[in-house]
Amino acid sequence: MKTSTSRRDFLRISTTSAFVLALGFSSDSKGKLLKKVSTTGVQINPYININEAGKVTLFNPRPDMGQGTYQILPMLLAEELDIPLEQVEIQMTDGSDRFGSQLSGGSSSVRTRWIPLRTAGATVREMLVQAASNRWKISVNDCSTKDGFVINKLSQAKLSYGELVEEASHLPVPTKPKLKSYTEFTQLGKPSMRPDVPAKVDGTAIFGMDVQLPGMLYASIVHSPTIYGKVKSYDATKAMAVKGVRFVLKTERVFFHGPYSDSGGFDQKLRGKAEAIAVVSESYWSALKAKKLIQVSWNALGFGETATEQYFNQAKAAALHEGNEYKDAKVGDFAKALQLSDYKVQGTYQTPFMSHAPMEPCNATVFVQGDQVEVWAPIQGPDGLVNDLATYLGVKRENIKINVTFMGGAFGRKAVFDFVMQAAHLSKQVNAPVKVIWTREDDIQQGPYRPGMISAMQGGLDKDGNVLAFEHRLNGASIMASVFKADMRNNPDPWAGEGINLEDSPYAFPARRNSFNWIDPQMPVLWWRSVYASTNVFAQESFMDELAAEGEKDPLDLRLHLLRDAPKFVAVLNKLAEISDYRAKRKQGVSIGIAIARSFASIVAHAIVVEKQKAGGVKIKHVYSVIDCGFPLNPDNIKAQVESNIVYGLSAAVCNQITRTHGKTDQSNFHEYTVLRQGEIPASTIYVMPSQDEPGGVGEPGLPPIAPALCNAIFLATGKRVRTLPFDLSSI
Repeated sequence: MKTSTSRRDFLRISTTSAFVLALGFSSDSKGKLLKKVSTTGVQINPYININEAGKVTLFNPRPDMGQGTYQILPMLLAEELDIPLEQVEIQMTDGSDRFGSQLSGGSSSVRTRWIPLRTAGATVREMLVQAASNRWKISVNDCSTKDGFVINKLSQAKLSYGELVEEASHLPVPTKPKLKSYTEFTQLGKPSMRPDVPAKVDGTAIFGMDVQLPGMLYASIVHSPTIYGKVKSYDATKAMAVKGVRFVLKTERVFFHGPYSDSGGFDQKLRGKAEAIAVVSESYWSALKAKKLIQVSWNALGFGETATEQYFNQAKAAALHEGNEYKDAKVGDFAKALQLSDYKVQGTYQTPFMSHAPMEPCNATVFVQGDQVEVWAPIQGPDGLVNDLATYLGVKRENIKINVTFMGGAFGRKAVFDFVMQAAHLSKQVNAPVKVIWTREDDIQQGPYRPGMISAMQGGLDKDGNVLAFEHRLNGASIMASVFKADMRNNPDPWAGEGINLEDSPYAFPARRNSFNWIDPQMPVLWWRSVYASTNVFAQESFMDELAAEGEKDPLDLRLHLLRDAPKFVAVLNKLAEISDYRAKRKQGVSIGIAIARSFASIVAHAIVVEKQKAGGVKIKHVYSVIDCGFPLNPDNIKAQVESNIVYGLSAAVCNQITRTHGKTDQSNFHEYTVLRQGEIPASTIYVMPSQDEPGGVGEPGLPPIAPALCNAIFLATGKRVRTLPFDLSSI
């Protein structure tokens, strides 16, 4: 499979023939094909093209940020079309309406394309077979397909797909193409190498940072330290003296998808725009040098005294009161069940604000020429960017072209486009293509961040240690309020309940109640890898162990009992116990902790072994993981994503946090916002459950159970309960 190497022509189709068989989808709904949209050599509205040379082009509607869409999505097509993966050329979509939703996020790429792409492949295959049977004047039952050929079973003659394209293009589109059974798969379900890896290793892959255009200028941004600040005055004399500097300009940062107005936010001081100063130069390094010479006086707009300590105090105070109830998580009468309980247990858990900190910082290249706009950027949602740019610049959607590059990580950050808006704002002012590159300091200090949360837990048990009542009170910032300006004062944020609703957490508690209290963070918050599941599951699965300890139950046995009506959860836990040798007797100071969670339609459980150190603290010895993500399309990639979640999750547990003092972020770069180094990453064993179910998510579900499994192991090894993240392993 080829990847596009052109910087400017990402969506160009190099056809060599007069006819192209092109199919498109009506929506993301399962299996609904629009129609045959082209019978000429011009690409009109397809996801998939086949030309007379047999070349297959798939337009990937899900940008690749490292999760593997460049492999898995074309593999879905190739499997049903009966062609080698190497025969598929994949190109990114451009944000146009004809491609539908193009957001890569929520571990949804395969889940939303599983049926449509397979259906498209099967549809095209049946059309090609029909064309061959018509030419040979035989039944379609006497035809088979393999490696891009239709084969005559009677004579063993064969025709390439390219030879049949013209005839197939005139045939009606089958309404119910037959999909392969799992047993017929020759590519899906088997380990395979990702074709984008060699390009990323040898440097030929095009990331946003690699984009080069004739006449392009570079911009480095001076942001307000209070995020929402405005410029009072600035002195650019020294900056303008730096060789290569062309302009020092005021620019702005547009926040999210909400209304771009100074009154944006429903009862908040948050502004739709923040002001900044940009240095525009002939090279990035001269722009960066000049940026450091600018003296700016800022108006903090009342945000100069905001602090995360104040926020968490407000959240803890709110946690004393029941919030807006999640109706989809309610079971029984919690208050009555708690009153009748023989033993009552309480615990308050705190998770910090977090930066996404992708390896490739935010960057974008934009060229605004009158009412024509072209963008080159590592973004998660090209269609969303088209919408935002059209509103922001006042241009027509059809006048905007998006070139999506590879992303050096994103984790949700590149699904909002403030950095792209900056580049557009500057390009319009200087009448040239402008590449904006945020520094690591910009990225960490400007946000947006994962919400810091307080979880207040209550549980009740009978005299035999059986759980009678369970409550989870969520207290903190709302992503729905921050991004979409939704009113969360009297409503629970639907996203904030991820991982602990009845579908994701089918514990058979006789009585259960979940609720949400909104706290204004005075800073932008955004979805972060696994969104709220990472905060919720930490509290829930840690508290499950507290209940087990109070009821003198084994943590695994308690979960197996309460999940007795959820056979998939039980199977995952039993497999985890098997591969980790959970019930083995371990030496003193060595303990194993477990946690399980369902998120993004997949179940993951971790068992973590820790050892108490003589000099103090604990050491993580091994991580055992089991994932049930439905049918495992590429087991190697699934394991790689789980490994990534282990590292990301452990870093979040013992290293990372964002704090703010006097309106400013205290952390600036990786010396303060640390991540696990190679030598600190524990060994891992990962098991992928066999399944015949539709695929679930893979990129995020492995993260939520990591922190609680670790903290549960620490309690068993040391007797110390960890309820606040992050914490220092050496001081436990």
